[in-house]
Amino acid sequence: MSALFWTIVLALSGALLFLAYAGYPLLLMLLRPVGAGPPCSVPPTVSVVLVVKNEANRMPERVRNLFDSGVPLKELIVVCDGCTDATLSLLRQMEHPALRVLEMIESKGKPAGVNVGVQMATAEVVVLCDARQRFNPQTIPHLLRWFGDPQTGAVSGALLIECAGSAGGKGVDTYWKLEKAIRRMESDLDSSVGCTGAVYAIRRRYFRAMPEDTILDDVVVPMQIAEQGLRVRFDPEALAFDPQRLDGSLEQRRKIRTLAGNFQMMARYPHWLLPWGHRLWWKYLLHKCLRLGGPVFLLLAWLAAIKLLPHLIGVLALLGLGVFFGMAVLGLALPQLGSKCFSIPAGFVFLQGCVIRGFYHWLRAAHRGGWR
Repeated sequence: MSALFWTIVLALSGALLFLAYAGYPLLLMLLRPVGAGPPCSVPPTVSVVLVVKNEANRMPERVRNLFDSGVPLKELIVVCDGCTDATLSLLRQMEHPALRVLEMIESKGKPAGVNVGVQMATAEVVVLCDARQRFNPQTIPHLLRWFGDPQTGAVSGALLIECAGSAGGKGVDTYWKLEKAIRRMESDLDSSVGCTGAVYAIRRRYFRAMPEDTILDDVVVPMQIAEQGLRVRFDPEALAFDPQRLDGSLEQRRKIRTLAGNFQMMARYPHWLLPWGHRLWWKYLLHKCLRLGGPVFLLLAWLAAIKLLPHLIGVLALLGLGVFFGMAVLGLALPQLGSKCFSIPAGFVFLQGCVIRGFYHWLRAAHRGGWR
């Protein structure tokens, strides 16, 4: 094949990588209007749905934390998903008129519990959360204040995780900060693509039950709400605090699962990628889907650079790729390196490895008939 062909391949691969990780945030910055604050109105009634599995050690404190939310809860629905420890008995010993406990004898996973819990809820707005995190007293009020706008269908809060210590972990930390900035800009520009699973609220009547093997309920549920014409907002002041440190070794499993969920969504909801299939199609494509092609784009860039040798463009591309990956290897091999010159390449390469493993796990889960 001609040098022109490989030059086009190199340029296109580089452009797609840039668009996936830097171009899309820059585009949002250009298009983003001045963000309007939440409307002032009477807060709606609220239910909280918490799906747990073997969380006996966390339950007493978490239940108290949710009832100390700054607003009266119409009900706190705790769905015990096949618990085999003392979670269920502890919950039943707690005497609170707004606490409702539901036992699912067979473990079916969080999405199944969310389906049942939201169906049980009676308030206008339902807050969805997890057991590990903690809310501050203003978290739920901050979520609720957006529902004074009848066009708001879901509101995501922000998850705070302790910063990483290693170079690779710091690269992931940078990526997570960028992700929150993207969600805020998306929210100002109509709607975010997805919510933070540990802290988000939905308008109950627009909820649609999801398949029980859904991996990313915190993206599928908001996307289904946005599909009905409502907005998905992001409130950076509605905070959930996670005691688990954000580090490469701890983040890897979560990230692989998240990426597997993205592959699952692409296969299950292909119409979301079409202009006439979903009103947020271009955000979904650029935010969630384009990154899944990262390893392919990198492979094509390497191949094109090699094919273009000994032309100057091939030499420069190969040199640039070599330096970038060399710094990434150093960042991953020497965790004590703290410079962004090492942490950002290390985090980027770490994420590409997670994409590959996420694709594998999605295939394996699909073969089993679902990943719980």
